[in-house]
Amino acid sequence: MTARTREALADIIKAYDVRGVVGSADNEVDADFVRDTGAAFARLMRNEEASTVVVGHDMRESSPVLSQAFVEGVNSQGLDTIYLGLTSTDELYYASGVKDCPGAMFTASHNPAKYNGIKLCRAGARPVGQETGLKTITDELINGVPAFDGAPGTNTEENVLDGYAQYLLDLVPMNIRPLKVAVDAGNGMGGFTVPAVFKNLPVEVCDLYFELDGSFPNHEANPLDPKNLVDLQRYTVETGADLGIAFDGDADRCFIVDEKGQPVSPSTICAMIAERYLEANPGCTIIHNLITSKSVPELVKEKGGTPVRTRVGHSFIKAQMAESNAIFGGEHSAHYYFADFFNADSGMLAALHVLSTLGSQDKPLSELQSAYSRYVASGEINSEVADQKERTEAVVTAFADRTAAVDRLDGVTIDLLDGSWLNVRASNTEPLLRLNVEAKTDDEVQAIVDEALAVIRA
Repeated sequence: MTARTREALADIIKAYDVRGVVGSADNEVDADFVRDTGAAFARLMRNEEASTVVVGHDMRESSPVLSQAFVEGVNSQGLDTIYLGLTSTDELYYASGVKDCPGAMFTASHNPAKYNGIKLCRAGARPVGQETGLKTITDELINGVPAFDGAPGTNTEENVLDGYAQYLLDLVPMNIRPLKVAVDAGNGMGGFTVPAVFKNLPVEVCDLYFELDGSFPNHEANPLDPKNLVDLQRYTVETGADLGIAFDGDADRCFIVDEKGQPVSPSTICAMIAERYLEANPGCTIIHNLITSKSVPELVKEKGGTPVRTRVGHSFIKAQMAESNAIFGGEHSAHYYFADFFNADSGMLAALHVLSTLGSQDKPLSELQSAYSRYVASGEINSEVADQKERTEAVVTAFADRTAAVDRLDGVTIDLLDGSWLNVRASNTEPLLRLNVEAKTDDEVQAIVDEALAVIRA
């Protein structure tokens, strides 16, 4: 096994996953690194009495080779593997959940083509983050992963796509009116999973960029960036669709536009789905991260539920889901988490809930969603700074005369006296500060953004 430095690994092993450039000058992510990571992960899982690991990959050119190297690493430590081949991330979580075994998904999600990485989970799709396994893996990669003196594990192949599709459809009532749906897969895994899930629904799919192509020839598979939604917005209107759905590269997130081509915020989708779960499960707990609109906890309380606020990031959300016995959780980044889907996030399951909500009544989505949209949000605005802590405190000082409350759950959230709020968070991996603002009107949002950025970028 090859020993590595902590400094080199810090750029690859992030807070929630493993991700880096493939075949770079420094060979950040290559077959040898992945093989060793598989071995270290297998040792960690073997200590938790696991015997099998499910492995899947997205459509990136490097994914098949890297995922096979990972399989070799796992097998070298005596654990068996089930190789799923092409899969979305939530399909991998499905396999981990129903088979009750750890999993590894090869994807760099929405990152450009030169990247790849690994999303790891424990049995039942439980998360593996920096403090729950990635640090241990890092330590072993630094010291060299010890060889295993027993018999190697074996690898088998299995296709779980149909099982995944049926599992999701069993969770959402789809007795709906016929709908026309524009779907932009962004050349990612949505082009693989949408046909399987939607094939027997009363849904006419107008497909856009369904060809699997990890070079992303049409646009980045990152619908959180508005420029990557433009094609779907136009296509939804051109086709006369009832709504548009965009998936990111590994299809664990979905973004929605209405029949007019206007984006529907992830907070609105979170509130819409939360209401569905509250109707079916009165008094239940709903998780939301601290960047999600205030409309979400307001609606949850109005419907008799309990909102629980958490930090940004899937490992935090999933842990809080389990700890709070929550039934649903949502993030501003369009990750949606479901207790009936192993507390894991699924873009496809979120999309089905939106289709079910829309198709169960006669209003267009533009009218339906307005009931959930109470505030205006800035979206996340990044600024490169030399001293993240100093600039953050400068923002706190600048707004002190209008501040109702300050909390430091994740970065600094400043609640203003007029009901507006702003959050400033430092990136864990880059010299960036991330600003989010919410207020009642566009003008109020812009005024706060301008003032905060003037301080951050001073």
